[in-house]
Amino acid sequence: MSAAAPYWETKTLAQMSPAEWEALCDGCGLCCLVRFEDEDTGEVIPTRVHCKLFDPDACACSDYVNRKAHVPDCIKLTPYNIEALEWMPKSCAYRRLHEGRPLARWHHLISGSRETVHKAGVSVRGQTISELALAVPEDALDFEAPEWALERG
Repeated sequence: MSAAAPYWETKTLAQMSPAEWEALCDGCGLCCLVRFEDEDTGEVIPTRVHCKLFDPDACACSDYVNRKAHVPDCIKLTPYNIEALEWMPKSCAYRRLHEGRPLARWHHLISGSRETVHKAGVSVRGQTISELALAVPEDALDFEAPEWALERG
């Protein structure tokens, strides 16, 4: 008798329970980087600067439940807006599943460990600074993120 396929292979993103949805987050921290949009080209430019609520050691939001109260422009990712968020990294589990791709082998639901995202070099752990360390928000542009912030898939 074969084991049932995991939920992320049998359900659409919209069919997932809140707990299943949240479990998909791979903990890379890439979505917590400060980004700027070029007004002329529409290009989204990620930086190495993380949101003031981001815990760079845990690679997670320090107040996830209340984040919108502290960071009103924090984007709540849903099954219904992921297609519009083209800046999400190609490695993101939500984006991968939305695009019909499987989870990466380093994803904790595949590997069994939340550390594999860091060991695979996909996370921002140890590579960012807090926006609170900047004199003005525009200083984040001096800390442009490397290409891998968007290209890893």
